[in-house]
This record gives sequence, structure tokens and C-alpha cells, in this order.
Amino acid sequence: MDWKRLVQFSLLGSSDLEQYAILLVRVSIGLFFAVSGANKLFVAGGTKPVYETLVQAKVPFPRQTAYFVSGVEFVCGSLVAVGLLSSPACVTLMIDMVVATLTSALSTMPKGLSPLNWLDDFLYLPEVLYVLFFIWLICSGPGKFSVDYWLAGKLLN
Repeated sequence: MDWKRLVQFSLLGSSDLEQYAILLVRVSIGLFFAVSGANKLFVAGGTKPVYETLVQAKVPFPRQTAYFVSGVEFVCGSLVAVGLLSSPACVTLMIDMVVATLTSALSTMPKGLSPLNWLDDFLYLPEVLYVLFFIWLICSGPGKFSVDYWLAGKLLN
């Protein structure tokens, strides 16, 4: 057994596997948003929970906004899944999740928590995790197994 390589992998990871991790996260989160948006848009009554949340948050034009947000999730999730225009799509979905956090998710957190417990609950919110994934995907790029990678190779050579 190559102990040096094992220690290196344990401490530093493996850049050989990085593209597969990017692919797994990009496709998973992209499909999640694409399916979620599709269910809201194309299933009867799908936008109703979004609409009700927007009304409760006093967002202007809640019906139109519900369709807009659902469309953003469907289109941008699909783009992220295939890795086409993935950075702009990630930025758009990240904004969507920041707004969802500020208008809805924060109101679900218990009141009167200590700062440390508040931070614990805040970091447990799925929207916060999605934002972190989007930041990572923007910084790492969509990876070698993406339409963006193929396009960049064609356009930049």
C-alpha cells in the first residue's frame, strides 16, 4: 500500500475525482430545481403553495411572481443540469434562494435562540445549502462533463 498517497488523499483529496464531484452536484441540484419548477408549472395547482407563500410574505404581484419563480427554477435548473450557461443560471437560482430565505425560510426559525443556536438553525435551512452549492459551482465552473466546457473549447480555440 502506498502510504504517502493515502495520506495525501486523506488530507488533500484527489483532483482526479474532482470533475466527477462537480458533475454529481451540478446534475443533482439542476435536476432538483428543474423538476421542482416543472411540478409547479405543469401540475394542476402546482403554483398554489408558491402563491400562498408570496401572499403571506406580502410580495407584490404574487400570482405573476409565482409563475416567474417557477419558470426560473425550471429553466435555470435545466441549464445547470446540462451545464449550459451554468454560471448565469447558478447566479439566478442563488438570487432565488436568497429571496426565498429572506421572505419565507427565516420566518420558520424559532424565536429567542442564542446566536450560536440561531446560526445552527440558519445553516440547516436547505435554501442556505443550495446557495453554498451555487457559489461552489460558480467558482469551480461546470466541469469537463458539460455543454459549457465543450462550447468553450470550440469558441476559444
